[in-house]
Amino acid sequence: MAKQTIIIISVVFVAILAAASVGVYFGHGLINQLLGKELSSSIIAENTLKYINENLLAEGNTASLASISDERGLYKVTVKVGQQEYEAYATKDGVFLFLEGYRMIEEGSAKSDRPDVKLFVMSYCPYGLQAEKMFLSVYDLLKDKADMGIYFVDYIMHEKQEIDENLTQYCIQKEQNEKYSSYLGCFVVSGDSSACLSEAGIDTDKVNACVVQTDEEFQITSLYNDKNSWLNDSYPRFDVQADLNEQYGVSGSPTIVINGKVVNVSPRTPENFKEIICQTFNSQPEECSQILSEDSPSPGFGGGTGASSDNTCG
Repeated sequence: MAKQTIIIISVVFVAILAAASVGVYFGHGLINQLLGKELSSSIIAENTLKYINENLLAEGNTASLASISDERGLYKVTVKVGQQEYEAYATKDGVFLFLEGYRMIEEGSAKSDRPDVKLFVMSYCPYGLQAEKMFLSVYDLLKDKADMGIYFVDYIMHEKQEIDENLTQYCIQKEQNEKYSSYLGCFVVSGDSSACLSEAGIDTDKVNACVVQTDEEFQITSLYNDKNSWLNDSYPRFDVQADLNEQYGVSGSPTIVINGKVVNVSPRTPENFKEIICQTFNSQPEECSQILSEDSPSPGFGGGTGASSDNTCG
């Protein structure tokens, strides 16, 4: 399996400069941090085991060292508790220990001057709606620096209304793309397509004509009425962007593709999504230094925040 970029999300220990009794682990680390020095791997391994055994494990359990290696400027310390192995990461000055790292972008994923970002959704999928809310905040920030768009999964899970909404959104993007983000920002909160068309100033005659033409071109209604064509006898096909679904191996809503690679965004926060995109620039624009919300939007329609979720429809 290819090595992947590690995004560290959980800092669990902080060295306190003024404390005289910071302990063995932070005692060495603090001095070396101030002097700009690194600790050897053997000392890091020893101090990591000491801290885990004295502070994190229940009585009667003991961690032993399985391995230690250099990974992306950190020491990766693999410890064994019973028959189970766990990974932790330590800074080389011995100051910070990270108990969890999320691997999110494959090493070797293409970087570009202008990243291409595709979010595939089902328009009524609650987790797709959550991802769209996350997407919109980042789109507002990076729309002039990256190519970012909403695309549709090639099957339907939420009744005929989802076909109608997918077609509407597809045609807004095709005919009046400059108004799409305004429409989508309204729809993900209210779920009221008619009201959002009006609020965004959409020319409904153009959209309706596009919907009719697209429906006929891709036989959307015909396929919906022919249950023998449904995937697994359960899900109507929506073939408008089936070629892209096949190209990227899209399987559910949401699926995020950056520069041709499917990526996992977890947690689904605007800040995390922005950081992942910014890693794919050849040269990061100044917008990447702006901090966005670190809260996950709520799944489904409505505003506010909710628990982070990796769930998908499909």
